[in-house]
Amino acid sequence: MSYVPPLDTESTQRPKLPRPLDPVEIRVLGSLMEKQLTTPEYYPLTLNALLAACDQKSNREPVMDLGEADLARALDRLQDEKLVWKVLGGRAVRYDHNLDHVWHINRREKALLTLLMLRGAQTAGELRGRSDRLQSFESIAEVENLLRDMASQSEPLVVELSRRPGQKEQRWMHAIGGSVVDVAEPEEHQSRPSAEPLSARVVRLEEQVAALTEELRTLRERLGE
Repeated sequence: MSYVPPLDTESTQRPKLPRPLDPVEIRVLGSLMEKQLTTPEYYPLTLNALLAACDQKSNREPVMDLGEADLARALDRLQDEKLVWKVLGGRAVRYDHNLDHVWHINRREKALLTLLMLRGAQTAGELRGRSDRLQSFESIAEVENLLRDMASQSEPLVVELSRRPGQKEQRWMHAIGGSVVDVAEPEEHQSRPSAEPLSARVVRLEEQVAALTEELRTLRERLGE
């Protein structure tokens, strides 16, 4: 039996992430953590159960349509990084994540990471509202304090994003996929509609219609030969 080091949930020294994880790997790990927290009686997961969890239509943003080959390749890479274990025994092979020890996370941190990995950037209020089945949080302030602690550690697992227009709360995102791109740009930097005059657009469209008409006439002449 391989040695598993004791879990140190109080340490602020996270082990360095070996590499950024891709979207499929993130979906696999998020699904494993979710099912471990919500349905422990069916955990670890078989390959078919894990595939169904990854392709689940509810509580997933974005919804994915992975095949067995996609899942198998992701599991092979995650096993190489010791982030997933293959559990042998019984009638089917099952899969178990190893993030508690590799990332030194406790249940409260795991619940927030699960939501961020499965549903993308969210505010502390959204995370608290969606966390009931994973872990109970008494207040939004409790969630915010935990997120700030996770973001301040030596190897941050979450990052704080800018506030969207009209939102009062900051958004948060996991940091295990590499550099986080904040898609909520300030209004003055967002693309604006073209300032091209209507008359110019009409002329351009007429030219395009004329060109298509000529191509259609030429094609008919060729077919008639």
